Amino acid sequence: MTQILVSEVGPRDGLQSIKAVMPLEAKKAWIAAEAAAGVREIEVGSFVPPSLLPQMADTAELVRFARGIEGLNVVALVPNAKGAQRAVDAGVHAMSIPLSMSETHSIRNVRKDHPAMLAEIAEAAQIARAAGVHFAVGLATAFGCTIEGAVAEDAVVRLAVAAADAGAQEFSLSDTTGYADPAQVRRLVRKVRAAVGADMLTTLHLHNTRGLGLANALAGLEEGITTLDASLGGLGGCPAAPGASGNLVTEDLVLMLNAMGLDTGIDLERLLKVRQILVDALPGEPLYGFTPDAGPMLDYNERIAR
Repeated sequence: MTQILVSEVGPRDGLQSIKAVMPLEAKKAWIAAEAAAGVREIEVGSFVPPSLLPQMADTAELVRFARGIEGLNVVALVPNAKGAQRAVDAGVHAMSIPLSMSETHSIRNVRKDHPAMLAEIAEAAQIARAAGVHFAVGLATAFGCTIEGAVAEDAVVRLAVAAADAGAQEFSLSDTTGYADPAQVRRLVRKVRAAVGADMLTTLHLHNTRGLGLANALAGLEEGITTLDASLGGLGGCPAAPGASGNLVTEDLVLMLNAMGLDTGIDLERLLKVRQILVDALPGEPLYGFTPDAGPMLDYNERIAR
């Protein structure tokens, strides 16, 4: 049975995009409950200045808490080398840094153009390597940008190669704006892998803004992608990209993968119960995705028998 890693990014990508600040204890409960449901990797926050994103002010404490959960890979996002050092000091297992394929988005998101970001990546890679921390680069807005529009696939390939030369150990292709379609996903995965190596591109970060999240995930799986980012209840988006709402819904993704006979290790019924933590801590925040109200949950054999 093929193993697929579902990486929960809600505590970072979800919470950074809403105005409400989720209480620390609720975040801890969320992380612990998802891990208990079988989620093996969680991006618990980002090391950005609290003045810019107060939602992420407690990331170091969350890293320390999550490190105490056996079997959980604890990940954080860092915007630059300074953030990378803070992540290492907090004790992350892995970290990722965004490199926007749209230079305008990069300037709005991390206040740096491409050359400046590649320099930050090189410095952050050295920090990670010295600490034995896994270091990935997220190729953001790889499928299009709400600010610049279309992003040339050759430009994505060129920047991926430059980031690999700067020290990236792994890449994710990020549909930051929800523009991707399955054919584009297949093309770009093939092109980037041909340039940097198949083992360097393992992950897709998808948004469901236009309802294509699961279709794009399936296209990635067919190209050999083994890690898919998702957010519980589809929470979040990208605050630096206007209109880029709706992360891939963790519950929907797990439902699809488990139904396909792929090994996620995640108990969907237990995962669905985690939603209540968000409902209680974020009143009024809309959550999307599969719920038990949709009908009885049957395993694959039961559905075939019917």
